[in-house]
Amino acid sequence: MAHIIDLKTFTDIRGNLTVIEKVIPFDIKRVFYIYGVDDSKRGGHRHCKTIQAAICIKGSCTIYNNNGATEEEFELNQPDKCLIIEPDDWHTMYNFSKDAILMVFASEYFDANDYIYEPY
Repeated sequence: MAHIIDLKTFTDIRGNLTVIEKVIPFDIKRVFYIYGVDDSKRGGHRHCKTIQAAICIKGSCTIYNNNGATEEEFELNQPDKCLIIEPDDWHTMYNFSKDAILMVFASEYFDANDYIYEPY
């Protein structure tokens, strides 16, 4: 099931520095980011094998997850919070703030055959 991990952040008078090192539970093969979203929902799928790590580095959004046994919503609104999305998590992303930037790391390269669009 999807879960939040805290990213190490160093804060001083100069600002914040968040580090992503040795906390993502997979080797990163792909990075993408979503921004400029209107009222649309994004996602609407799960994967055969891809694991993802989602960070809303600016603004906020909501991610709904359903692994077939548990449904849960995650509000991503801090750049030091990372949502790990397992392959069996059917997910949608919505409620994007106007300034939202959602960055996602993926364990696999894009493969159209890895996507399962049917919800549980």
